[in-house]
Amino acid sequence: MGEGGAGEGAAVEEATGFEVGIVVPKQYRGAAAGCGEVENCVARLVRELEDVGLLVERVRGVPAEFIKLSAPMGTLGRVAAEMHMKKLTYIGMELQFEWDQVGAFVRQPDGSLFSWRERFACFRHLIYSIVNKTNSDVILKFDDKEFHWTQNESLLTRLEDEGIVKLVFPLHDEIKRKQLLRNWALKWFDFTWQPIDEIYSYFGTKIAIYFSFLGMYTRWLFFPAVFGLATQLIDFGWGINYSFSEYKTMGNELDSLSISMADDNVQQRKFGGAPKEKSILQRNEWFGVLLRIRNNAIIVLAIICLQLPFELAYAHLYEITKTEALRYVLTALYLAAIQYYTRIGGKVSVTLIKYEKNHGEQSSADSLVYKVFGLYFMQSYIGLFYHASLYRNIMALRQVLIKRLIVLENLIENSIPYLKYSYKKYRAVHKKKHEKESPAGKSVRLSTRVEKEYLKPSYTASIGEELEDDFLELTLQFGMIMMFACAFPLIFCFAALNNVTEIRADALKLLVMLKRPAPRAAATIGAWLNIFQFLVVMAICTNCLLLVCLYDEEGKWKIEPGLAAILIMEHALFLIKFGFSHFVPEEPAWVKANRGRYVAQAQNVCSKQLLRSIAKLDAKWE
Repeated sequence: MGEGGAGEGAAVEEATGFEVGIVVPKQYRGAAAGCGEVENCVARLVRELEDVGLLVERVRGVPAEFIKLSAPMGTLGRVAAEMHMKKLTYIGMELQFEWDQVGAFVRQPDGSLFSWRERFACFRHLIYSIVNKTNSDVILKFDDKEFHWTQNESLLTRLEDEGIVKLVFPLHDEIKRKQLLRNWALKWFDFTWQPIDEIYSYFGTKIAIYFSFLGMYTRWLFFPAVFGLATQLIDFGWGINYSFSEYKTMGNELDSLSISMADDNVQQRKFGGAPKEKSILQRNEWFGVLLRIRNNAIIVLAIICLQLPFELAYAHLYEITKTEALRYVLTALYLAAIQYYTRIGGKVSVTLIKYEKNHGEQSSADSLVYKVFGLYFMQSYIGLFYHASLYRNIMALRQVLIKRLIVLENLIENSIPYLKYSYKKYRAVHKKKHEKESPAGKSVRLSTRVEKEYLKPSYTASIGEELEDDFLELTLQFGMIMMFACAFPLIFCFAALNNVTEIRADALKLLVMLKRPAPRAAATIGAWLNIFQFLVVMAICTNCLLLVCLYDEEGKWKIEPGLAAILIMEHALFLIKFGFSHFVPEEPAWVKANRGRYVAQAQNVCSKQLLRSIAKLDAKWE
């Protein structure tokens, strides 16, 4: 293990646990040292990592060799200052971090100086900024392979290009992980309560927002779930207007929570006043809009020409299949086939986004969200619309809803990570048994935590790193229970029970079954908020359509009192929905108060500093 440098004047420093791992292939026993002027590349990497102030530990495992990294606070502070990292101060302003003014910056909920996202950014900056500062190329070797490390070239990037560094990934902190298991994942009787501050400290902002949103969403589900259960028990009929309208309130509370998580600092982008510059900016803006329109048109055409016939064929086969066993087989085959189709569509969407002129990572992520949701919208709902509108088969509609909500949401989602890990573990152990170095007859097992984490699946969607599966699943569930509430009021109970289980199941997946996710910044739920709003409007229309289909069973479509009442109810629900959107505050009062106080403090500090600067200049001139 190597000793790292620290901040100046710090006698005793707090160090992080091992939080980052680098994976390299195992080498033959005699090849690790290098010979003559040719140095082993892994040994050189370890030496360079120690020289920049990191604490290094090498672990030889079954599938590969691992380099675990830790850092003293002084090292992280120095790197944060080099990166010109902005951090929140106690006066409410975000200022550039300075290690010698560390007391001015707000600590994290767990007492640490840097958040997990900030620490991970410092680690990546350190390891990728190791470059060849000599005046000539350096010859490095790995097994029998030699290559040149050129001047000013990043060592880690070069090793990745050569296929020597397989992966750089975050490591779980065992103490904090076990604490979260006890206080969060295994506390089933707490229902929707969650330690959001601890989740934020360990996983970062984006995952904390997801679980906060999921908890709030599930709590609001309890109200329509109780009413739906009562409706089912007393056979109150098909009208669940109270439940449906109350769910409008929940939809708007989603807006309030999402927007209240927004960043406190609103930055205004100011452009120069030159006419030529304005013209260029306007031209680029409209060119980007046209590119997005073109790409969206490609996705829409692909849905209409390719996915729509496939979905309608499945819905028709399901309708004409009489035995329940064959329906389950048909559904299983459909789900297997649609996964590949949707993955291909997602890859196409990711490729199209690369040619769009999006402003920043968040804009690209939002564009991807809209395209992928279009694919999943068709996949999830077209069969339900088919059963409800064409055949008017409410019993078949109920069966499909239950199968989708239980089978797809729980069994498939929760079993895939475990199956992936088991398969990777089996391959690694099987490969080790057939290596020449492995003693005959001796059992092979994974003995270290880091190699077990390496084999676990990553917390990323199969479509793209910008898209998380969790919000996609929530929106699809939201659409199912909202758009077909009239046909099956009890679906709210299934959704509430599913989500209570989902909170703990997702926590277990993150802490036990998956790699620790790389932290990502987020202020709100992003484009998903617009999708929730879209689904609320769609739900009003589809429920009123279902009521019409149930009322007018013969399909005469005459304007009778019942149909007129449904039409009036639809407009009334629209008014309620947009009324709540207008009157429900976008920001809680305490957030507004804190924002105002911080702004006043910042203005006071800035004005005092400005007055002192003016006084000094005036004294100098005199």
